[in-house]
Amino acid sequence: MTATRPGEPGGTRVRVLLADDQRLVRAGFRSILEDEEDIEVVGEASTGVEAVRLAGELRPDIVLMDIRMPEQDGLAATGLIVGDPALARVRVVILTTFDVDDYVYGALRAGASGFLVKDTEPMELLHGIRVCARGDALIAPSATRRLIQEFAGRARQPDPSPRLNALTEREREVMGLVGAGLTNDEIARRLVLSPATAKTHVSRIMTKLNVRDRAQLVILAYETGMITPGWMS
Repeated sequence: MTATRPGEPGGTRVRVLLADDQRLVRAGFRSILEDEEDIEVVGEASTGVEAVRLAGELRPDIVLMDIRMPEQDGLAATGLIVGDPALARVRVVILTTFDVDDYVYGALRAGASGFLVKDTEPMELLHGIRVCARGDALIAPSATRRLIQEFAGRARQPDPSPRLNALTEREREVMGLVGAGLTNDEIARRLVLSPATAKTHVSRIMTKLNVRDRAQLVILAYETGMITPGWMS
C-alpha cells in the first residue's frame, strides 16, 4: 500500500512554519490554519535568518515565506532552505502582494514551490497549502499564472537543454501543459488520459530532468523555450 502524504485524505497533518516580520499577519494566518484538523502551525519566524534556522530545527512540510523581512529577505532564505539536502521534503510557498511582483519569478527560480497573494481568500490559502504539501501542483490561480508567464518570459533568452532529449514526445507535451499551470486532472482531461497516468508522466519527467518539484518544472519549460508566454491563449 502506498503511504499517504501530508495534505492527502488519511495522511498526516501538514506542518506549517509561518515566516513574516509582521506579528499581526502571522496571527491572522495562524488563526485560519489552526481551525483545520489536518494542519498544524509548528513555529513562527520574524526574519529570514530565523526562518532558515527554524526550518532546520522543525522540518515543517510547508514554509509560508514573506519576501520582505529584516536581516535576510525571503528570497535568500528560500534559497538556503531549498539548497539544504537535509530539508529536501520542505516546500516553500512565497507570500506576496501585487506591488512586489518583480520578486515572484526570482522566488520560483530560488526554489519556491509556489506563491500566494497575501490577501487571498482563506479557502484558497488552505487549498494551496494542502496541494503544495502533496506535491501535486504549482499554486497558480489564473491571476498568478499570468504573472509567472510574464516574468518567466522576460527573464532570459530561451536556452534549449540537452536534458530534454531524454523525454518522449508525450512527455514533452505533458511538460508543456505543466508549464502552462495545468493540474494533473486538467492535463488528463486535455490529453484524454486517466489522472493516474497524467501523474505518472509528470513524476517520470521530474525524475528524468532531476527537478525538485512542479514549480521548477515550470521554470525549466520557459527557460528552455519549450513554451512561451501566452502559449495556451
